[in-house]
Amino acid sequence: MHYGDVPTVDTAKWTFMVSGLVEKPFSLTYDEFLALPRKTVNCDIHCVTTWSRLDNTFEGVPVQLLLERAKVKPEATYCLVVAEQGFTTNLPLADLNRPENLIALQWAGEPLMPEHGWPARLLVPHLYFWKSAKWVRGFELLEEDLPGFWEQNGYHMHGDPWTEERYGGRGLSQHEINKFRNASKKHGVGS
Repeated sequence: MHYGDVPTVDTAKWTFMVSGLVEKPFSLTYDEFLALPRKTVNCDIHCVTTWSRLDNTFEGVPVQLLLERAKVKPEATYCLVVAEQGFTTNLPLADLNRPENLIALQWAGEPLMPEHGWPARLLVPHLYFWKSAKWVRGFELLEEDLPGFWEQNGYHMHGDPWTEERYGGRGLSQHEINKFRNASKKHGVGS
């Protein structure tokens, strides 16, 4: 699921950044990212629109490797995942920092297709798939939870498929969105 067009990504200009409440913020080029150790994860995926796909095989860079490299500060409890076209999604750090989570580069032994997130997408298989942001570009570690794109538009802040956390109620007003944006500027999100 995505909003808008599938972005055209130039891997010569692509970077992945980890910033915010970390001791060692970093940025990697696409070639540097491809050189990182990879692992394979077999999982089911669940879409908020009520379909599931069983027995998927993803390959990619373990999220825990990236978090360890950045040395996340103890006060960081949330992550704002940043992707192409200004898309964001929010995750508690406890949901992001799990061994099965990847920055996926392949599905079923083949590179991701552009409409499924190529060149890289987050994989958080224990949550609804909108939390597995397509075209991911980085993590901003935060002390407070900030709603991402779909969460601002009425989707649940957490997204657990087993408790059917699909929708969190009404979407946010422009005033509420601006309040969150101002709070994020305080923390350096998007700068």
